[in-house]
Amino acid sequence: MANRFLSPKKLLQTTLRCSSSTRPLNAPAPPSLTAVSPCTLKDKPTTTTTFSNSIINLDDMKSLFASLSTTKLLRSAINLHVAAVEPVVDLGMWVMNSKLMNAGLLRGLMVGGIRHTFFEHFCAGENQAEACQKVKEIWNCGLRGMLVYGLEHAGDNESCDRNLDGFLQTVEAAISLPPSSVSFVIVKITAICPIGLLKRVSDLLRWEYKNESFQLPWKLNTLPIFTDSSPFYHTPRKPDPLTPEEEQNLYLGHQRLEKLCQKCLEANVPIMIDAEDTSVQPSIDYFTYSAALRYNKDDNPIVYGTIQSYLKDAKERLYSATSAAEKMGVPMGVKLVRGAYMSSERKLASSLGVESPIHNTIDQTHACFNDCASFMLEKTANGSGAVVLATHNFESGTKAVEKARELGIEKEKQKLQFAQLYGMADSLSFGLRNAGFQVSKLLPFGPVELVMPYLLRRAEENRGILSASTLDRQLLRKELKRRMKAAII
Repeated sequence: MANRFLSPKKLLQTTLRCSSSTRPLNAPAPPSLTAVSPCTLKDKPTTTTTFSNSIINLDDMKSLFASLSTTKLLRSAINLHVAAVEPVVDLGMWVMNSKLMNAGLLRGLMVGGIRHTFFEHFCAGENQAEACQKVKEIWNCGLRGMLVYGLEHAGDNESCDRNLDGFLQTVEAAISLPPSSVSFVIVKITAICPIGLLKRVSDLLRWEYKNESFQLPWKLNTLPIFTDSSPFYHTPRKPDPLTPEEEQNLYLGHQRLEKLCQKCLEANVPIMIDAEDTSVQPSIDYFTYSAALRYNKDDNPIVYGTIQSYLKDAKERLYSATSAAEKMGVPMGVKLVRGAYMSSERKLASSLGVESPIHNTIDQTHACFNDCASFMLEKTANGSGAVVLATHNFESGTKAVEKARELGIEKEKQKLQFAQLYGMADSLSFGLRNAGFQVSKLLPFGPVELVMPYLLRRAEENRGILSASTLDRQLLRKELKRRMKAAII
């Protein structure tokens, strides 16, 4: 008998139906989105010098930084200060992006300098053993770890397969650590599916949204990805359909994510899909939501997506996807961030003569983050969602904990978590911890050369208006002065 050929889409769907971990979506549909109260957080006057009236107390320096050694405090203060000096950051970024890095000696000097400064400050190590040790250190300080194997863009299937092995080993490492010390394993779709293919898929998804008669035969079930306010200027003309080879490569990308989700399900460690720039974000949302429909069952989100609130369409996309998930009885897991591609997004839009997808003012971004946070907190309170509020902004953190208290969300509830980058916003992390909330630090690790893109963005963010490093530096200096006075006396 001749062998039957199954298309990649049908083969993947058949594989998923046969998976023992996947259960039918037969839970009753929750109330419609219109039943949710307005998504607003009450504005309260705040002060930059005293925090005694806040749930998050940053006035007690001794309690706030009790778990950090003086050496650690001093190094943190120095690194954050250097990262805030714009000419130094500009020079470092220029050198790392220039052809000078091709010179062996200079590259060695730069990498060595970065390893003992910014790398040690913002990253958890060069390998899994070092990252696991860092998890244990912050666990002893009352914080959890988000493990990030710091790889980003892959160009071919061979690289994607290597990256997949690294992510799977990261899940294994999480299993070996103390229970609950790892809150998430974070994955970039650009590391397990070729970046060129993701751009092609994003173009096709955009064109499909704008042209209802346009069909994508390879498309799996997913949630809404766009709204009418989403940016579509990346796709000015009808894209060519995927070739058979591209469809096969897309299928392989889905398979890699399937393996990771299955591994995380078995390990009982959620997987978080990181966000990228708008050129590829549609395909990333497609991967994320199609996986969420398969794995997020019984009020237990295993797959979390990321919403960047500095995008003008962020709130509408969040509402749309959540509404569709509720109707299907699928709990949504969402990480809320402000965003990390502001400069490149604005430059691209400007070069094309189109409106930037980024909010025009920082206040608009803050308002969007707070509204999205309020919305997801209500979903968390009624049991239909889970949220990680990844913010370095004290005011946003304060409003969120006040809203959580109003809704009666238990502080220790796993479906509400806060997160900050390792090496940044430590005062907010410890303040939230002292208030009794679940707090994680994002811990990227890997060889210095491979996590360079991550370090470049950290440098960019530290000098940006979204950074909380000014407050961090202020509080670190106060605590160092307090310890010096105590030692002298």
